[in-house]
Amino acid sequence: MTTDSGRDPATALIHHAYQPPAGFAAMQPAIHKASTVIFPNVAALRARNWKEKSGYTYGLHGTPTTFTLEERIATLEGGLQSLLLPSGLAAIALVDLALLEGGDELLIPDNAYGPGKELARNELARFGITHRFYDAMDAGSLAQAIGPRTKLVWLEAPGSVTMEFPDLAALVRVARERGVTTALDNTWGAGIAFNAFGLPGGAAVDISMQALTKYPSGGGDVLMGSVTTRDEALHLKLKFAHMRLGFGIGANDAETLLRALPTLALRYAAQDRAARTLAEWLSQRGEIARVLHPAIPGAPGFAHWQATCRAAAGLFSVVFDARYTGEQVDAFVDALRLFKIGYSWAGPLSLVVPYRVQEMRSQPTPYAGIVVRFSIGFEAVEDLIADLRQALERALLAA
Repeated sequence: MTTDSGRDPATALIHHAYQPPAGFAAMQPAIHKASTVIFPNVAALRARNWKEKSGYTYGLHGTPTTFTLEERIATLEGGLQSLLLPSGLAAIALVDLALLEGGDELLIPDNAYGPGKELARNELARFGITHRFYDAMDAGSLAQAIGPRTKLVWLEAPGSVTMEFPDLAALVRVARERGVTTALDNTWGAGIAFNAFGLPGGAAVDISMQALTKYPSGGGDVLMGSVTTRDEALHLKLKFAHMRLGFGIGANDAETLLRALPTLALRYAAQDRAARTLAEWLSQRGEIARVLHPAIPGAPGFAHWQATCRAAAGLFSVVFDARYTGEQVDAFVDALRLFKIGYSWAGPLSLVVPYRVQEMRSQPTPYAGIVVRFSIGFEAVEDLIADLRQALERALLAA
């Protein structure tokens, strides 16, 4: 059996002549999926350069879909170039592996994201890359820690779990004066709360990294990270490592991000409002010794947040009064009905996790009680307050 073209149907289906008409336009960009990219001739195959977004060479190195998402993330961050990665931790790993080699030293805030610290303690250490922790709330601590082998300083604003907001501009200036590259974990800010490349006094980080898993996705169903820069040479250094390590993302995940980005600012603002309301309510409860929310007056680094930011994420922690044991605080968490127990944040569902912060830091912490972190979703604030009230009364009223 043959078709009108004289070919077997199996061949005709693979090499079909039909091409849809050009000119289709819709609200959402088209989604392109490919591993192999087809070249019109050998000259095109040899001429195309994967380092630039002027053509396509292989699906891992970019499609119209991933190029579009990269450009939108760069715009969100105030950068000029972005790379996409399978997770936020993969983005941290890319920066470390692209910029460091055996004999170099890495400086990390003591209150930084835990898995990034574990990467330094394990894989980087095996490569002969050393690390030290510094107090992000003291620019003098960073100045003292920088040595002749220091090649990269990580920044994080605010700190993981305990939510201290550092003087980012001062930290950047210290590193810049010593000729050391700075990389910021900007997942909390998400490109909305502040511009990492436009800090007070004209300071700017060299690299802004995000876990797009959080706010840009917003659905709790995508794993992705990004690395954004404004310097072409630095971007290419990262991009070479990105290529050699084989990092890539799926087109369906890119589609999800592209659909979510137009509502990012609205979602961020709504969760910001709700989180501040809940933080203020908890600050009036006798069970709570302290509320850790950068935008609440009196919180660690509030003045730095005020000088740097125009918004805050829907994330905060509380320190329970020291009279409550870890078991009692765990019972409070278990008693919550709307808040679900789980890592990550920025999705539609409110989350809660208890932490023993003393076990997470190399330096002493000022918190004697158990710390509990809340990620606020889109439930009605009144319902979340009622849930907190009933859990406090059920688990702690008799204590």
